[in-house]
Amino acid sequence: MSIAATPRARRRHAPRLRALLVAAAAAGAAAGCSGDPDPGSTCTPTSPSAEDTFARERAPGSEDIALARAVADRWIAEHPADSLAWDWGEGTVMLALVDLYRVTQHAPYRDYTRRYLDRHIERGYEIATSDRCPPAVAALALHEQTCAAPYRQVVDDVLRYLYEQARRTEQGGISHLGVSPLFEPTLWVDSLFMFGNVLIRSGERADDARALDEFSNQFQIFASLLQEEPGLFRHAYNWGTPQDPGVYWARGNAWVTAAGYDYLRVRAARGERDDAVAGSLERQVAAILDTQDQDTGLWWTIMNHPDEIYLETSATALFAVGLARGLRHGFLDASVRPAVDRAMAGVRSRIEEDEAGRPVVTGTSGPTSVGRLEHYAAVELRDDLSYGVGAVLLALVETSGL
Repeated sequence: MSIAATPRARRRHAPRLRALLVAAAAAGAAAGCSGDPDPGSTCTPTSPSAEDTFARERAPGSEDIALARAVADRWIAEHPADSLAWDWGEGTVMLALVDLYRVTQHAPYRDYTRRYLDRHIERGYEIATSDRCPPAVAALALHEQTCAAPYRQVVDDVLRYLYEQARRTEQGGISHLGVSPLFEPTLWVDSLFMFGNVLIRSGERADDARALDEFSNQFQIFASLLQEEPGLFRHAYNWGTPQDPGVYWARGNAWVTAAGYDYLRVRAARGERDDAVAGSLERQVAAILDTQDQDTGLWWTIMNHPDEIYLETSATALFAVGLARGLRHGFLDASVRPAVDRAMAGVRSRIEEDEAGRPVVTGTSGPTSVGRLEHYAAVELRDDLSYGVGAVLLALVETSGL
């Protein structure tokens, strides 16, 4: 069976867009710190520095960063911050903009995440499932930059939810559906990214050993219940909807790779190791490399069913993120570099121009719940989806300067 996206009237990455990238790479904007610090806080506001190793290593003047800026600028122009929901897709964009701001120091990226958070802080937000956790990563970054108490409160609310409120499986795994009494506690592979990034970045930025230990514990629980013989993760554990055996969803696996190697990076920076997580990821990576489409560099949405359904953008971008992180920080060797290069060529092939010549991320599968093989086949490819844009931005940032 074969499913293809409906084409839209765009040209592929064209000379006009290349000119736009060169101009964006040449542009720069200094960004200061803003906000009202909590008067009772001992926090000292910080601002990204041109000397920041993270920024230097990712080549701020490169074409990759220029393309990331062009993609981000179009997203911001088309999607006002105060129109976005408090959800996982939007949170993925915010996470990507946090890293892009760190590299570029371009104030509109910081200000966009701030408008998004301020709107939801003012109107209220609910954290009751894994999918509501991702925006807290942007809140953590803004608290570090401004020391404003409401941003820290967002992070504390997510951590409280994870430590005290979310229901857990009998093994101790945090249920994807959190506090819901309507379903038995269930693990979905997505959660390792959705709540995982909050634990990882809190562990790094706030020197929070408890958060890192919780991520390690959750990763090992998820791996024990979801990772199978090929090294790949199935979608869910203890879910009422039937799942076909041996079906491995690409984006779900890619969430794991991207978050897992970020976690190992933070551990290494602390002079620590986590052999259990590293070993699980090594087994996964072997299967990831074996299932990449060699012609396009992309991955099929069901990884072990090549030439069926479709090749997918967001999973490919997230695999590139994870593999690049593993390579950059010494957990993977140079043998993965060709796969990263092929993946990024595939990602760039999915960035097309709109009628105004601006870059649009195409070919992302819609929101995907657990089901049988035909269920995944029925999920349509779409363009300009929040998490597809966020995944591509993360990939362009993480692979730049590699």
